[in-house]
Amino acid sequence: MRLAIISDVHGNAFALEAVLQGVRAAAPDLILNLGDQIEGSADPARAYELQAALGALEVRGNNEEKLWPGGRRGPLAQAFGAWLETQLGPQQRERLAALPLTARVADGTVLACHGTPASAWDMLLWQWQTEDAQSGAGFYRARDPRELLALVEPLEAQVVLCGHTHRPGATRVGDTLVVNAGAVSDQVDGDPRARWTLLERRHGHWSADFRTVSYDVAAAVAWAGRHSPFGAFVKHLLESGTMRGRGDGETAQPG
Repeated sequence: MRLAIISDVHGNAFALEAVLQGVRAAAPDLILNLGDQIEGSADPARAYELQAALGALEVRGNNEEKLWPGGRRGPLAQAFGAWLETQLGPQQRERLAALPLTARVADGTVLACHGTPASAWDMLLWQWQTEDAQSGAGFYRARDPRELLALVEPLEAQVVLCGHTHRPGATRVGDTLVVNAGAVSDQVDGDPRARWTLLERRHGHWSADFRTVSYDVAAAVAWAGRHSPFGAFVKHLLESGTMRGRGDGETAQPG
């Protein structure tokens, strides 16, 4: 069985198009989308349509929860939400807001979530260690393996999939493979290329193959500059492949 995992598209249609070329070539049995689909400004309407057409099994991310009434906490988040409403209609936003927190596939052996199975905002494999409270600058540290075991073992899953941290990686916890699929857009490691993961079961054992895809970053930046008020932010974010201000656990979209 082959599962293609995408996460954290963040409204970047340009990165998503490149990823989907690889996904289609892999001919998976199912595509899973781990959330944060549209919160970005590199053509989010087209990014929505591309994702909606996949027929993927979807879970909601923390940015889908921003689409709930009162879900945007600060002025910048509210300003971004107002712009996003000019790009996508209410039915599209309502569909995303209603996505489930978790889902299971492969006869229940694979559990998918965005952050953790209990919260789209929390982090599973890694946690953010803040160095500068004012700017939010910091670094990822591994979660205490005993904490991770306590979170994962009760799930009784062979694989737990997550996103949210924009950092691909995997580890085994007891009998469970825990996989962070990485992010289609908005990288944190200085490499601006898009990421996705192919999960495969052979002879009863699951393995994760992390894929990295180049895309037209300049076109994405140009679109944001022409069509949104967030062009300077997007230029730095996509060209540098780094984020600032991750101390609250959010992705580096406005708000």
